Amino acid sequence: MNQKRFLAAVALAFFSTQGSALMLAPLLVAIAAEFETSVAVAGQVATATFAAWAVSVVTVGPLSDSLGRRPVALAGLSLLSISVLASALAPNLWTLMALRVLTGLGGGMIPPNGLAAVVDVVPQASRAKIVGGLIAFTTLSSVIGVPLVALAADLGGWRVSFVAVGSLLAACAVLNWFWFPKGEGARDRSFSFFSRYRSLLALPVLRAILAANFAQRIAFMGMFSYLATYMIDAYGMSVGAVALPLTFVGVGTVIGSYIGGFVASRNDRMRLIAISASCGGIAALFLFTVDMPVWAVIVIATGSTALLSVPWTVLITVITEVSSQSRATGVGLLGVSNQTGAVGGAALGGYLLAAGGFPGVGYLCLGAVVFSVVVIVFFLREPARSL
Repeated sequence: MNQKRFLAAVALAFFSTQGSALMLAPLLVAIAAEFETSVAVAGQVATATFAAWAVSVVTVGPLSDSLGRRPVALAGLSLLSISVLASALAPNLWTLMALRVLTGLGGGMIPPNGLAAVVDVVPQASRAKIVGGLIAFTTLSSVIGVPLVALAADLGGWRVSFVAVGSLLAACAVLNWFWFPKGEGARDRSFSFFSRYRSLLALPVLRAILAANFAQRIAFMGMFSYLATYMIDAYGMSVGAVALPLTFVGVGTVIGSYIGGFVASRNDRMRLIAISASCGGIAALFLFTVDMPVWAVIVIATGSTALLSVPWTVLITVITEVSSQSRATGVGLLGVSNQTGAVGGAALGGYLLAAGGFPGVGYLCLGAVVFSVVVIVFFLREPARSL
């Protein structure tokens, strides 16, 4: 097996899969106009995508751990590429929604399976840094991938964007067919579904990881979801004007994820992610409660997202260590805590914003981080590292 080719194929699959999930954001207005409906109704296409994605993330782990990484990778990428390409031909909104359900099912298969495959074949000494690099590269999709989708739609219409992303996914499927290792994958080929979840959730360290990550995602999405609204409301910026600041904030996520790969290889990683999360939460509180120039808002928001992104990479690394023969299942569980925490952060942030203004969002971020740090310090013991 050529490890560099394998990692390149996985990285490109992660990037394009993330792009397929986020691509609807700049296209909703055009889709709604063509199908003569409201943006709110068209937005339910995105809801259907992420709902199917959540179902897939929950179910794919045991399949990957039992049946092997390669068949799951090829099945997921094939389903993704076909559904995205077919979306370019959708004659109505309901057909598009059905195809996006298939996109969600295929997309949810890729991250847990791919990360487990990487951990299976990469030596333990370099594992954390490689995982951090993969996650950082994946987050680039929101920084450069989504703007490119918007550019393609501006040049040729929203259907062209689906053709472009679908073609990239098809190329990923071909690369993975040739470069994904055939002899690697699940070590325990006996199929077991609920037993894998029961055995993992019985581990106190794994429950602590899920709780800490859930709280940190609340903080991250609480801050990120209302940052643009804050700049528009407090500084009078236009919707178009906040695009560049949000790009800088997205770069902060990339940087934090990459740094997390180096932190994950250290013996004092739990202490470091507790410090990183604490500083990120304090920065988020400062952001929403203190009057400052808009350039300072951008700098602090970028720093906050970077600091809150460091623990994500570390916790992914740790969960692959404690999951042993059920690595994809463990990563899938972490993905569930990630998504539910993101939903919770957006929902609670909106409630507190309506109840008490933007300072409430800042206190939500700090409170969630404090809970996470308590879990890390008192309940998250350093696990033995598997080979």
